[in-house]
Amino acid sequence: MTALTDRYVWAVLRAVPRSQRTELEREIRALVADAIEARSAEPPLTEEAAERAALAELGDPALLAARYSERPQHLIGPTFFPEWRRLLTLLLPIVVPIVSSVVVAANLLSGNTVGQAITAGIGTAITVTLQTLFWVTLVFAVIERAASHDAIKRKPWSVDDLPELPDDGRIGILEAASSVAGNVFVVAGILWVQLQPPFVVDGQSFALFDPALWSFWLPYFLIVTLLEIGFTIALYLRGRWTWGFAILKAVLGAAFAIPAVWLLQNDLLFNPALVSAIDAATGGTWLDVTGIVIAVTVVAVVAWDAIDGFRKAYAASRR
Repeated sequence: MTALTDRYVWAVLRAVPRSQRTELEREIRALVADAIEARSAEPPLTEEAAERAALAELGDPALLAARYSERPQHLIGPTFFPEWRRLLTLLLPIVVPIVSSVVVAANLLSGNTVGQAITAGIGTAITVTLQTLFWVTLVFAVIERAASHDAIKRKPWSVDDLPELPDDGRIGILEAASSVAGNVFVVAGILWVQLQPPFVVDGQSFALFDPALWSFWLPYFLIVTLLEIGFTIALYLRGRWTWGFAILKAVLGAAFAIPAVWLLQNDLLFNPALVSAIDAATGGTWLDVTGIVIAVTVVAVVAWDAIDGFRKAYAASRR
């Protein structure tokens, strides 16, 4: 059997409970082998052509998995269940983060505190998830009961629709190196804008951050960033994502983002002398807009890193 068969078997197995996969894999491979053997007896088919014909005859792997699965599918039957699941898998990872981020940004722009913005974002994420599940399920349930299955013209399943086999989930050296380099750049940047002030107003140089932050917060951010570097190295040595690594990634991100946004919201991050010099030169309220943009960017980046970590841990657990 070739990778095409492996892809078909994987497409079936990923749609059934994990407890069934070991036994079901043997059964599906035997089923595929019998179908290929039967097709191979029909000249002049080549081995590759016989394999494709056999898999096409077996049909959509999602429907085949539905017949073997022990999960009840009474609300949405096997005709529509694969499409229902595919649509939710597509919508939820896109809609929920986008709407939640917009709500967080809107709360920050409205002058709410960071805690209020995050609480509103979490509440929105839960609401959007439940609403999406409810309405998509309701639509498919109505279609299941109102439509004539024989009259529905579904796109014919093709062997070309088989998903690619997942990789082994290992973090590559380039990914690890780029992450370490990015954090080294953050450390170097913090030190540079404080020790070699790059901002010059009316001939006077200013550090970017408030020098008073050296008493605690700047060393704190440097330590958190160094811990991020250690985390990346540990992840690379471990070889793949786990739930523990995903949780730790989220904790480190929150440990950096929450104090940073709090300092921004309370006008404690930037050097007061630099702020006064720029205000005198421009006469504008640039700090409010700049602080909001930076806060939203930090929250979005940290949230995406956390979501990506849990997504990779989930994918690794399925493998």
